[in-house]
Amino acid sequence: MRILPTARGPAFRGFAIALALAVIGGSAVAGPEDATDPLLKLLADKGLLVEALRVDPAPAVEPDARPTSLLRQVHDRASRLTVAAMDLVGVRYRRGGDSIDTGFDCSGFTRHVFEMSLGLVLPRRVDDQASAPGLVTVRREDLRPGDLVFFNTLRRTFSHVGIYVGDNRFIHSPRTGSSIRTEDMSFTYWAKRFTGARRIEAKVSVEPALDLPSSPAAAAGS
Repeated sequence: MRILPTARGPAFRGFAIALALAVIGGSAVAGPEDATDPLLKLLADKGLLVEALRVDPAPAVEPDARPTSLLRQVHDRASRLTVAAMDLVGVRYRRGGDSIDTGFDCSGFTRHVFEMSLGLVLPRRVDDQASAPGLVTVRREDLRPGDLVFFNTLRRTFSHVGIYVGDNRFIHSPRTGSSIRTEDMSFTYWAKRFTGARRIEAKVSVEPALDLPSSPAAAAGS
């Protein structure tokens, strides 16, 4: 299993903290059960969270006394997506690639993460992912961890895709000679090329797996 790179100074630690806070979503989403949030646990295990962010274990509660709300389900999806994506940091880029062994291109990466973490099979091509049923359009200012973010990098509206992870950053498989990494969406290059975002509809069931129409195996993204 691949792990996150070790902490790289205050800036990287600051991002890890902000990311954790973004994923748990504040008091509107977070609750005692967040003590075992998988993203918090992953970051803590890698030494990327300060002690102040750790919370006490949830008190013992009967299983039927803590019903799972729709908001909780949405949060859980985002957490699973983000953990799965961050766990692939460092995997090399490969055009047309769709596995850890061979490497990933941008759409192969997002498809793999959604399928492995949620059982949701996205189309293979970037532009098809942008129009896939079961996904809804999200405004830039409303982004949440786990949303797909799209960019125009090849003179096509939807030619590159990544996954938003919080703190104005997204994770993606960039290009030949590089590897999966996070980037700041406020950088001029990405800010100018951002073309939209998509999110799984709250009403869409992803357990068991929901198969969305898939395009031919060849990738059309960067």
